[in-house]
Amino acid sequence: MTQLHDELTIAQEWVAAGKNVAIATVIETWGSAPRPVGSHLVIDADGNFEGSVSGGCVEGAVVAEALDVLSSGSPNMLEFGVADETAFEVGLSCGGNIRVYVEPVV
Repeated sequence: MTQLHDELTIAQEWVAAGKNVAIATVIETWGSAPRPVGSHLVIDADGNFEGSVSGGCVEGAVVAEALDVLSSGSPNMLEFGVADETAFEVGLSCGGNIRVYVEPVV
């Protein structure tokens, strides 16, 4: 199992290598959620990623948002849940909600 600090170490290494990097962090869960608060997904500008914030298509949506965050330089808050019409589209059918904060590493 990957430990939380592993993704942060990867982010440091990627930044040191000159890559543009964003970090997505699970900041809140409610009900059934695949990953706990504090879980990280590290994404570079080429779409490479390490870690996990949910699984399935939610991660694809988070990676896509991270690329937008890297382009704009502005962080964003994402929320996925079964009450949201898009929840099933992105694969969060577990009955819970998650909030994910996506920010560029500067």
